[in-house]
Amino acid sequence: MLILHLLRKSVYGLSVLVGVVVLVFFLFQGFGDPARLVLGQSGDSATLQNIRKELALDAPKHQQLLHYLNDVSPLSIYRKEQLLTQKHLSNVHSLSLGSYALVLKAPYLRTSYQTKQPVTAMIAHVITGTILLAVTAMLLATIIGILLGTIAAVKKDTWMDTAAITMSVAGISAPSFFVGIIVAYVFGFLLYDYTGLDMTGSLYRYDIQGKHIAWRNLILPALTLGIRPMAIIAQLTRSAMLDVLRQDYIRTAIAKGLPMWRVLLKHALRNALNPVITAITGWFAELLAGAFFVEYIFGWQGIGKLTVEALERLDFPVVMGSVLVTACFFIVMNLLADLLYGIVDPRVRR
Repeated sequence: MLILHLLRKSVYGLSVLVGVVVLVFFLFQGFGDPARLVLGQSGDSATLQNIRKELALDAPKHQQLLHYLNDVSPLSIYRKEQLLTQKHLSNVHSLSLGSYALVLKAPYLRTSYQTKQPVTAMIAHVITGTILLAVTAMLLATIIGILLGTIAAVKKDTWMDTAAITMSVAGISAPSFFVGIIVAYVFGFLLYDYTGLDMTGSLYRYDIQGKHIAWRNLILPALTLGIRPMAIIAQLTRSAMLDVLRQDYIRTAIAKGLPMWRVLLKHALRNALNPVITAITGWFAELLAGAFFVEYIFGWQGIGKLTVEALERLDFPVVMGSVLVTACFFIVMNLLADLLYGIVDPRVRR
């Protein structure tokens, strides 16, 4: 049953991914001439026509969409002469189908208009920074959020409960780009003598001695990115814990003389984690998308900063590739959430 359920989820995720590709493709139609963006302003008309033909820009829009879907699909169909002339089709597995070939390859996200580099290589170069930032932010949000939510539930109607709710409401209300500016200014400028944290900076820094990892540059963007999910996790944990603490088996465990910490950890918290897992998995994928402006504010080298800079230069293959990769993360995290449900709560498996 679980395998069948995951298979259905995978088919649904694939359909969502196709929908994202179609939406993004038509969203960027009409924003500049791709051939002109590739060649620059000094190109002659003959060269422009050759580039349009090479990029299939002279074909109708629906054919351009089919070409793009064929490129991003791992299983594609190409003419045999294309296998010899296009670099991304070298060293691929193919099956002959007359004048065409069925090709098994890595998704081809095309080439940047500005840098002339493969979009896949550009994203691969920065995706590690985004994943590290999102994981760190999610760890902070999960640990602090569950702790605050549990304390608020156990100390209901006390000043601790009020303080936790106030903090969570403030965290949900504040948008990440606004919080990022405030955090960078306060901790990276006003309090720099005490924190030693820079307003901007990426994971690596370079000097005359070479390349070094600057872990401290991770603190401010991770804190900024983790505030909103931390607030939501705290509220979900509090609400779920209050429901669980009213159950008969909790009162029975307390009546038997079990330590309160053991009742909370072994019985109450585990049964309250389902909505929290939903928030954690959903927000982890959300952080990959929400990191766009945070990375840009703090100068963190990641997929978000790459995408914003590509938008400024109208480098649409990079933008479309980044959106597609982010959508893939959403789908994978949803599948992971279903697996975690079965591990945490056996009732889901049944």
